[in-house]
Amino acid sequence: MKKRWIAALLALVTALSLTSCGAGGGNTATDVDLTVLSSTMVYTEVYNMVTTPENYLGKTVKMAGTFSIYHDEKADKYYFACLIADATACCSQGIEFVLKGEHSYPKDYPKVGSEITVIGSFNTYKENEIVYCQLTDAEFV
Repeated sequence: MKKRWIAALLALVTALSLTSCGAGGGNTATDVDLTVLSSTMVYTEVYNMVTTPENYLGKTVKMAGTFSIYHDEKADKYYFACLIADATACCSQGIEFVLKGEHSYPKDYPKVGSEITVIGSFNTYKENEIVYCQLTDAEFV
């Protein structure tokens, strides 16, 4: 029970601090800049993004983390993500991204496990009745 209360409090603090610094205003180049938050706050905000994606649709998000890929062999499709570890580095969450323009893997991507910073427009899509979050028109910065 105590962990749920702490998580709820962290989510509230994150929401308030992001609102006060312009994260939700839509008038800045980056609506949600995860690169300026502490590891605990980043992890909390990414959790909020994946559990309430409707609050972030269309916002420009900047995030830093570890480059990861998943290859769906059946569909022969690659999925690319920026993974962010929590403060204790025991758990991680990530957001998929799709680079702007034409790119091919592995030529146009960093080595798996590399530290990356990516910026893109937050979006969702449905695949096999599951809603996924992603950054579209993304770029490495």
